[in-house]
Amino acid sequence: MMTYKEALDFLFSQLPMFSRIGAAAYKPGLDTSIALDNFFGNPHRLFRSIHVGGTNGKGSTSHMLASVLQAQGYKTGLYTSPHLADFRERMRVDGCMIPEEKVIDFVERWQKCDYDGHPSFFELTMMMAFDWFAAEGVDFAVIEVGMGGRLDSTNIITPVSTVVTNISFDHMQFLGDSLEKIAAEKAGIFKPGIPAVVGYAEGGVRDVFIHHAAATGTPLRFACDEMRLINPHLSSADGTLEADTVACGPFRSPLGGEYQIENINTVIHEVETLRSLGIEISSEALHDGLEQVTERTGLAGRWMITSPSPLTICDTGHNEAGLRHTMHQLQEVWANRRTSADPAAALRMVIGFVNDKDVPHIVRLLPREATFYVTRASVPRAMPAPDLEKILRGHGLQCRLCDSGVADACEMAVSDSKPDDVVYVGGSTFVVADYLASLQ
Repeated sequence: MMTYKEALDFLFSQLPMFSRIGAAAYKPGLDTSIALDNFFGNPHRLFRSIHVGGTNGKGSTSHMLASVLQAQGYKTGLYTSPHLADFRERMRVDGCMIPEEKVIDFVERWQKCDYDGHPSFFELTMMMAFDWFAAEGVDFAVIEVGMGGRLDSTNIITPVSTVVTNISFDHMQFLGDSLEKIAAEKAGIFKPGIPAVVGYAEGGVRDVFIHHAAATGTPLRFACDEMRLINPHLSSADGTLEADTVACGPFRSPLGGEYQIENINTVIHEVETLRSLGIEISSEALHDGLEQVTERTGLAGRWMITSPSPLTICDTGHNEAGLRHTMHQLQEVWANRRTSADPAAALRMVIGFVNDKDVPHIVRLLPREATFYVTRASVPRAMPAPDLEKILRGHGLQCRLCDSGVADACEMAVSDSKPDDVVYVGGSTFVVADYLASLQ
């Protein structure tokens, strides 16, 4: 019997993995996923699913929906990507990661079978999740789209409902060079007669969703047309979110970040859609699911406060739209520290990006008064730290180079800090992953 480490080594080293190497691992199209699904006996047909796509917020939205379903008492699967610290984060049942022995069992079955195709890492691990969910007898599985939608491996499912959070620029080399083209790819998960909720869309993007819904016979609602949150407000001290709702009363979200207002509104509209399908979800389950999402599902890395002094925040926002929200909120929190605690409080940012992001455009969003600790995550796709430092210095930003890894860069930033300073860790999901792994 192989060990868990040997199973992971096979998955990571023998299969092309987009999150590590980028475009060389990207396999658009459903042929391989359909063939794999048939080979394993169509496991996704043995449970009801909710399909969640979009550019930003689809991970948080997926986790919140899973938490709400768990709070109602449904046995709930959750499939998301990428993982942060542990491969098994990608697939959970009622918040519990897939056991190591189940990973070993699936890999051994795969290696012994006579399938003659060559799936990618994402295709095979998605099938691992579906196979496990079916074996566990889940009532529902919340399935997050990997990239795009129309040609994403997950698009073999026929869900009870579909969610698209929002559209912004990301992965343009695969999805298109305009928001309308990207929206068309995301709308590719619409299916005839299956209701869809779009979190936020306006202008031409909204028109794309309306057109696709009409063409596929998809009942469509836009969550942005009616805000379900009453007086949502962020703590100026740390950015955590509180709000009231008619749907479930007042609540405090463990997911800080102003971008979560839109995500939570989308979740509430999706819960209303599920109820319209006869799926029982009480107000109490909605309330508890929102308040206990990190506890129930293990979600991490979204405006996550890891230390109060210096106030240390990590966030996985990594594209222009996501970082715009995060940088606005970060500067508000920092300004509050300077007003209420220490006028000389500094902002220190441990930052790194992957090499296929539009870094020159993103740099314009970064606070010019901060000190940047420039580093590189431990994936081949990461931008070399000296290259990023050159770009940042070219924009007049103050930098310290730390090419020995994220953990060392964070240690440097914290050691330079006074108690009332603010330290931010981000720029890339993989920077946050390395940081959280160092804490463990």
